[in-house]
Amino acid sequence: MLARLSIRDIVLIDRLDLDFGPGLAVLTGETGAGKSILLDAFALALGARGDAALVRSGAEQGQITAVFEPDAAHPVNDLLRDNDIPVEDQLLLRRVQLADGRTRAFVNDQPVSVKVLESLGERLVEIHGQHDARALVDPASHRSLLDAYGGLERDAESVARLWAARRDAEQTLAAHRAEVERAQREADWLRHAVDELRTLAPEPGEETTLADRRSAMMQAEKAADDLRDALAVVSGPQSPGPALAAAVRRLERRGTAGGYVAPAVAAIDAALTALDEARGHLEAALAAGAFDPRTLERIEERLFALRAAGRKYDVAVDGLAALAERYASDLALIDAGAERLARLEREAAEAAGRFDAAAAALSSQRRRAAEALDKALAGELKPLKLERARFATAILSEPERPGPHGLDRVEFQVQTNPGTAPGPLMKIASGGELSRFLLALKVVIADRGSAPTLVFDEIDTAVGGAVADAIGVRLARLGGTVQVIAVTHAPQVAARADRHLLISKGALDRGKRVATRVAVLDDGTRREEIARMLSGAEITAEARAAADRLLKAAAG
Repeated sequence: MLARLSIRDIVLIDRLDLDFGPGLAVLTGETGAGKSILLDAFALALGARGDAALVRSGAEQGQITAVFEPDAAHPVNDLLRDNDIPVEDQLLLRRVQLADGRTRAFVNDQPVSVKVLESLGERLVEIHGQHDARALVDPASHRSLLDAYGGLERDAESVARLWAARRDAEQTLAAHRAEVERAQREADWLRHAVDELRTLAPEPGEETTLADRRSAMMQAEKAADDLRDALAVVSGPQSPGPALAAAVRRLERRGTAGGYVAPAVAAIDAALTALDEARGHLEAALAAGAFDPRTLERIEERLFALRAAGRKYDVAVDGLAALAERYASDLALIDAGAERLARLEREAAEAAGRFDAAAAALSSQRRRAAEALDKALAGELKPLKLERARFATAILSEPERPGPHGLDRVEFQVQTNPGTAPGPLMKIASGGELSRFLLALKVVIADRGSAPTLVFDEIDTAVGGAVADAIGVRLARLGGTVQVIAVTHAPQVAARADRHLLISKGALDRGKRVATRVAVLDDGTRREEIARMLSGAEITAEARAAADRLLKAAAG
C-alpha cells in the first residue's frame, strides 16, 4: 500500500508530506483548492506523462516521491528483479519534472526509464474517475478480471503454457514438413547427385594436394630432359672420356719421357674421375626424379573430374565433400522423414488435444464464474440507484480462433433500462453510471483482482442522499480489503472514512502567492468539514447536527 507521498514545487504545492495507512482515506476541500493537482502529482510519480506546466512558478524543477510497502509476494517484486532493482521493505518511486519539460525517473534511488516506472505504477495503484475507468475499457482486462474473480489465474496460466507448447509443436511440424516436401521435389536429382559424388568420393583439401603433386611432376619432367642431355655429354658417344683414357695410356707408355709428363697424366686422370662422378650424380638425379607418366595422367584426370564437379554443382572443389554429406542428409530426410513426420504429427495432435481439453475446461469454469459475478454485481446495483440496470458478463467461445488466453472473448455488458438492448459497458453507461458500475465491480472482486491501492476521483459526482451513502458504504467496505483513497464532495462518503484529509489554499509571502495545504482532521475539525460540505460557506447548527448523525451512522 501507499505509505507516504511527498511533493515539492508542483503547481500550487511548494512542500507537502502526507502519510497514508490502510482503510479508506478521503480528500475533501473547496473547488480549486488543489485536489486535482495532488492527484496529477501522484500520477506523475506512477509514470504518467510529464508536463512542464506542473513545475511551480519560479522553481527549476518539481519532485514527487511515493513510498509503498508491498507484500513480499506481490508481483511488483518480480518486476523489480527483472530490471535488476534491489527488493527492499519499502519501494520508493520518484519522479523529477524539470521546467524545460524533461523528466527523470528513479526507483529506490536507481535511475530507470519512465516505462519501467509506469509498469511498476500499474501494479501498485489504480486511479479511477468518471472519465478514467481504464480497468473497464479493454475487453482483454475483462477476461483477466473474470479469471481473478473465479480464482482461475493458475488455470489460465496453464492454458497459456499449453498453447505455447502446441504452437511450438505445430511450428516444428510445419518446418519439418516443408523440408520433406522440398527434398521430395528434388529427390531424383538428389539421388543422381549423391551417386555421382559418392563415386567421385571427394576429400577436403584433395585439390590442393593433387595440384601440388602435378606441379612437382611437371617440373621434374622438364629437369629430366636436361639431366639426360648432360648425361649424354658425360657418358654418351660424344663423351671425351674414351679419348682422354687413350691419351693417358699413350703418355704412360712414354713414361721415360721425363718428369714433365707426369703432371699432365695426373690432371687427365682427375678429369676422368670427375666425369665418372658427374655421371654418377646425373644418374642418381634421374633416378630420384623418375615417375610413372601414368601417375601424372591419373592425377590430371582426377583434377579434371573434381573441377568439373565443382563447376557443375557451383561449389568450390574443397566444398564438394560437405555438399555430398548435405545431399546424403537430404536423401536420408526423404527416406526417414516420413517416420519423423508421423511422429511430429502425433506430438502436435497430442499437444493440441491437451490445449483443447484445458481450454474447454477453463471456458466452462469461466461461465460458472461469470454467473456468480453477475449475481454478485446484481446485489450491489440497487443501493447505487442502478436497480433498473442489468450487468452481464458475455462470453463468446471461438474454438476456431484459440490463443494463449484459451477460447473465450469476455466482455462486460450492461442494460441500463428495460427494453433497451444490452451493450458494451463503455458505450452504454453514462459517466456517473460507469463510475458506480466500476465501484460495484471493485467491491465484488477487490480481494482477487485489484491493485493494493485504489484511487477514486469524485466518482460520487451528481449523486446525493442515499446513493452517496451507498457509495460511501462500499468504499469503506472496499477499504477493508485494499487501501482506498477517494476525492469526494459527498459528506456521506467523507463520514465513512478512516482518515480525513482537508485540502485548502493559503497565502504565502504576505499574500504575494498562494499554496496548497493539506491537514489531517481530528474528530472535531472533521465534524466541521462535513458540516461545511452539507451546508456550504455558512456552517449552521443544523449542518453540525446532520454531520454528527452521519458520523454516528458511519461508526455504528
